[in-house]
Amino acid sequence: MTFRQLYDEVCAIGSALIREGYFRQPVMVLMEKRAQTIAAFLGVVAAGCFYVPVDVRCPRQRVAMLMEQIHPAACICDEATISLAQSLPEAGRCLLCRTLAQCAVDDAALQAVRERQIDADPMYVVFTSGSTGTAKGVVGSHRGVLDYVQGLCQVLSFDRDTIFGNQTPLHVDACLKEIIPTLKYGATTCLIPEKLFLQPVKLIEYLNQQKVNTICWVASALALVSSLGTLEKIRPKYLRTVTFASEVLPIRQLNRWRQAAPEAGFYNLYGPTEATGICCWYALDRDFSEGETVPIGWPLPNTDVFLLNAYQQIPPPGEQGEICIRGTRLTFGYYGNQEATRGAFVQNPLNPCYPERIYRTGDIGRYNSRGELEFISRKDNQIKHMGHRIELGDIEAAAAAQEAVQTACCIYAAKRQWIFLYYTGDLTPGELMERLRERLPRYLLPQRICRLDSMPLTANGKLDRKELQQRSEANG
Repeated sequence: MTFRQLYDEVCAIGSALIREGYFRQPVMVLMEKRAQTIAAFLGVVAAGCFYVPVDVRCPRQRVAMLMEQIHPAACICDEATISLAQSLPEAGRCLLCRTLAQCAVDDAALQAVRERQIDADPMYVVFTSGSTGTAKGVVGSHRGVLDYVQGLCQVLSFDRDTIFGNQTPLHVDACLKEIIPTLKYGATTCLIPEKLFLQPVKLIEYLNQQKVNTICWVASALALVSSLGTLEKIRPKYLRTVTFASEVLPIRQLNRWRQAAPEAGFYNLYGPTEATGICCWYALDRDFSEGETVPIGWPLPNTDVFLLNAYQQIPPPGEQGEICIRGTRLTFGYYGNQEATRGAFVQNPLNPCYPERIYRTGDIGRYNSRGELEFISRKDNQIKHMGHRIELGDIEAAAAAQEAVQTACCIYAAKRQWIFLYYTGDLTPGELMERLRERLPRYLLPQRICRLDSMPLTANGKLDRKELQQRSEANG
């Protein structure tokens, strides 16, 4: 889709929604991943509304549950999803995107809406994956997106020549770091067919055919490609920027990518949906060995990131604390859920003088000897076991450090107080246990080690810890 085609469709969709009387209301977008879906998002924004993207692969019951949370004024669909939406009474009016895109453009109406919009208006609601609990709709603003993209483009040096290879689904906020810079600079985004991630050699061939020079993938997608030996068979020819986020990328897999793309800059990104995506970045400027932690580095411009300990104070250097975020990029909170919003978005305890919201991420971090911020684990990834305070991430790191282990995930089954270690790789569970005994104290050894053919993933490509938790509790 060219920029002219995109612009025309956005104006047509926006005009059609305005004629229907929609304004400052949620409009759900239930469409397959393609360029016209992005036109639908922007058309909703042009009408002065905010879009709510939903994964078309969700079970019908989950789609209905999300609709019940949002109560959309309308639902924009494509030919593949219109029947599903029409079968759900919560969907509101069901509109076919192709029909909307053919409507006459009303420039005066679009301009009138634009003059009434402010940057504090909501732009979208995206749902958290629900991998560790019930999905919540996070409300992002125009101001937050503008700040986010401005800072991200500044540190990653995107430009008109950038060709993104998009991996992330369009129903999560992660895709904004490709879509909005593409609009900002007149760059290019290739929506990579999902099936190619099941055929890694063809995936790299696709990157080379499209001359993709920038990928912003979740860590598990990078690890999947490199752990199968793909990069030893074919190398990405044009990569100049590689970013990874959402999870810890095992050092071995990171090094394989760096060897395959020696001219590329590599960046570790960190940030929650509640702070409009990425808030920290780290440019890898040195080599990392097994057992080392790749920092999450520094806040993006116009964002403050700091640690708070259990006493609501900034901990001494080197000590751990909860990662907290403040600034204009904080989202409004959770749609229709004031209780959850108040629990996560709180008054800054360091500022008793005037109202100032911060977001408490639930992530534990610390500053290393270089002054770089490191992610340690989730607060809910800490357990008390055999009288010891344990970070499950320490066990995962020890397992992932083994040459024959591709990925690893630790789960604590509270019912029997067992630690489960799931992994993919060539070692047998007994062999892996022997290796762990050489690296870990007894109280860190898992009670059950389970080898999987592949790790379960959420719809947006992250490790599905919720499914592994349910499996552990059933077996524990």
